[in-house]
Amino acid sequence: MTYIVDFTTVSTVGLESSPVADALAGLRANEARYFKNKYDHVFTVEAAEDAPDAVDWVHRILREEREIAIASKPLEATAFQVENIRMAFVFYESGLAVNVMYTVDDARKRAVGFKLAEGMEVPEELAPRFKFARQKSKLAGTIRGSFFVIKGEY
Repeated sequence: MTYIVDFTTVSTVGLESSPVADALAGLRANEARYFKNKYDHVFTVEAAEDAPDAVDWVHRILREEREIAIASKPLEATAFQVENIRMAFVFYESGLAVNVMYTVDDARKRAVGFKLAEGMEVPEELAPRFKFARQKSKLAGTIRGSFFVIKGEY
């Protein structure tokens, strides 16, 4: 079932099993607000098991680019295209959100982003490899994030 993420009334629907469900819901709503304001795109998600193509694409890029396997269970995912950018998001039970930004016509503008919901620790599989910057959000509190540039073709 597809769920439209409402950024005016933040809900934990689909994220209830996360120990940081409220913060993860805020993080998800923050993404929804960004895509609505920047691209007039309605941000929808579905249960990860109902979006295997999105989850597999993100996991393949993580594995092939950096030999990363996320230990946490994926709860929700989405994939869509806005303008010339193919996007995918996976929201994990731990409070981690991973997104892929993949421009279809410019290989120089492709990246994987990691965002940590407030209250979660940096996952063991990411801690030694990435430094996380802090960003304030009205919807999500303090978000910590990092990224890497994609070099391959996916």
